[in-house]
Amino acid sequence: MKFAPKSLVVVALCATALLAGCKKKPVRPDPSSTALGPQGGGGGVIQPTDVVTTADTNSQLTARDAGFDLNGQNRTALQGQTVYFAFDRSNIAPAERPKLQAAKDYLDKNPGSRLLIEGHCDWRGTAEYNLALGDRRANEAKKYLLSIGVSADKLETVSKGSEEAKKGDEAEMAKDRRVELVILKK
Repeated sequence: MKFAPKSLVVVALCATALLAGCKKKPVRPDPSSTALGPQGGGGGVIQPTDVVTTADTNSQLTARDAGFDLNGQNRTALQGQTVYFAFDRSNIAPAERPKLQAAKDYLDKNPGSRLLIEGHCDWRGTAEYNLALGDRRANEAKKYLLSIGVSADKLETVSKGSEEAKKGDEAEMAKDRRVELVILKK
């Protein structure tokens, strides 16, 4: 049986690629030489009290502020100040304006904070239409905040559209037509 020279080259390349992909398994270190040391009797489960930690004085890590999540958002500081809208409307009703005033007061008392204004819609309408309506609602709230003296660099807007909307009765849908005020760290 004769092999063509090209076939031999292909077979050699395949063998080389196969052997190159196989690496040795790493050697497991002796437990006594690791930072945790030998684990006795716990069945290999490490308890938080088993690990000794010391703070590095040169560390750039800082403690997370109370109320802020991993994204630097505090959704509870102004939780009762959600601004609601009529169906298919983006204008701020007079009854909703004190909620935006409360947001301004919070920002005045906390100069290191910013405000994310999230526009939401109910599920009716196309995704594109609801994103645009959520954007109009967020921008109307921003415009009102600017008119009462909040600095533009403290405000951000985003439209969630009907992303988080629930299908339900009119009362449920009315809760989806809103602007949420989220505090951000500066």
